[in-house]
Amino acid sequence: QVQLVESGGGLVQPGGSLSLSCAASGTITYIADMKWYRQPPGKQREWVATIKANGDTKYAASVEGRFIISRHNAQKWTHLQMDNLAPEDTALYYCNADVATDAWASSRKVYWGRGTQVTVSS
Repeated sequence: QVQLVESGGGLVQPGGSLSLSCAASGTITYIADMKWYRQPPGKQREWVATIKANGDTKYAASVEGRFIISRHNAQKWTHLQMDNLAPEDTALYYCNADVATDAWASSRKVYWGRGTQVTVSS
């Protein structure tokens, strides 16, 4: 069974920084894309950032230049460094990973974490 566990959320003032982590565990043979999503209060979940296994990254326009996604393939984690945070970044942040569990990494499934709350407020 694969689990994703996020950590690092909290309360921060506008202009501040937070670093989120997501650790994957279980019988994992390969992780393709790792992503972060967020769900602001009263709104739908939205995509934030993606990092591929080769390190290529993409960001939503709303976070480009402020957030940095990284990963460690062997240790099976991804981080999201968030700088210059604004109240509109307040949301429940979720980790998502496209994971293979078979020996040949031929069949993948997307897993989600339960989320970590980020609140930006003075």
